[in-house]
Amino acid sequence: MSTITIDWLHIVALLGALQGVLLAGALAAYRANRTANRLLAALVFACTIHLVASVYYASGLVERFPQFFGVSYGLPWLYGPLAYLYAAAASDGSRRWTRRDALHLLPFALVLLATFQFYLLSGPEKVALLERIRGGDAPRVLQILDPTKFVSGIAYTIATAMLLVRHRRRVKESYSTVERVNLNWLLLLLGAAAVIWFVATASDLVLAQGSIRSGDDVVALAIAVFVYAIGYMGFRQPEVFRFELVKHKTSEFPVPKGPAVVETVEPPAAAPTTVRYERSGLGAEEAVELKQSLLAVMTADRPYRDPDLTLANLAERLDTTPHKLSEVLNSELSQTFYDFVNGYRIDEVRQRLGEDQSKHLTVLALAMDAGFASKSTFNQVFKKHTGQTPSKYRSALAG
Repeated sequence: MSTITIDWLHIVALLGALQGVLLAGALAAYRANRTANRLLAALVFACTIHLVASVYYASGLVERFPQFFGVSYGLPWLYGPLAYLYAAAASDGSRRWTRRDALHLLPFALVLLATFQFYLLSGPEKVALLERIRGGDAPRVLQILDPTKFVSGIAYTIATAMLLVRHRRRVKESYSTVERVNLNWLLLLLGAAAVIWFVATASDLVLAQGSIRSGDDVVALAIAVFVYAIGYMGFRQPEVFRFELVKHKTSEFPVPKGPAVVETVEPPAAAPTTVRYERSGLGAEEAVELKQSLLAVMTADRPYRDPDLTLANLAERLDTTPHKLSEVLNSELSQTFYDFVNGYRIDEVRQRLGEDQSKHLTVLALAMDAGFASKSTFNQVFKKHTGQTPSKYRSALAG
């Protein structure tokens, strides 16, 4: 009978597993964006099982209780798909689970099917199989399957990163402030996960014979830490990107009250009024009218001062749809909604920096008054528009 040994690493793993169970339960019960949080709960719970299994194998419990042998074998084929599907759901609050999504779980199902024979073995046969694997004589089916889990993990990490990059671009089409909806934290954590997958792959190649203890336990712990970090950040960021629709479809645009400088733009000669934009069905003449109304509203009402201004909000103010407004921004002004609104914010800050009555105010105070929600975003956008930091710009005006 083998001796059961529990070291500090096992204790840390078990504490992490306990935390994982609690977190998975909380995520599953969380009402905001249920699809995303349930997917994340499944990912966290899978990692929790892996943590418990790592202690089960390393401590010698497997020899005492061989019935659970192989319980975690297929889980690595779940990590990548669940992370990808979670990112897809977190970036679109209206997304729901579909049959097509289930195809991502097909590799996991095939692995279970291919290894089902091993789960039917008796306790002594499972222990003997474990000794074969530890001795470098794994069954042929396991030798074929094992490398594919690393391919799956790395491929899905790359796919998830690409999805989040596309999401970040889409966010700028509808939001003027992106800190709470850009999911950059998830992109950073996925980068760290990619490093872990790379280390795990290299470790498996170098220590393929299993003659010495590999870094599997440490890798499992590291992945768990990052998954739990994603879970906590998911709670902190309930707002997700969703292209909100406004049900206004009139072609008349109100002229704002009060003084306003309206830019006069003639319809393009080469574009007759019957020509319509492909996505929104917006006519060329209607596009010019919408552009004029947009510029008038931005000058007279200064809606950009609202840090939570969205494309849908502005479209409602103009009595149009987000799709039509987006077409005008892209085709008539060659800007994303994010760049368009923040351009007005920067122009106001620059104007006020040159006014005597604003000299007692800090640059950050002026930025917040103009609609910026954070100092980092303001500094980034200001330098993009002026080529200078805000402090250097103010110094140049004073000099």
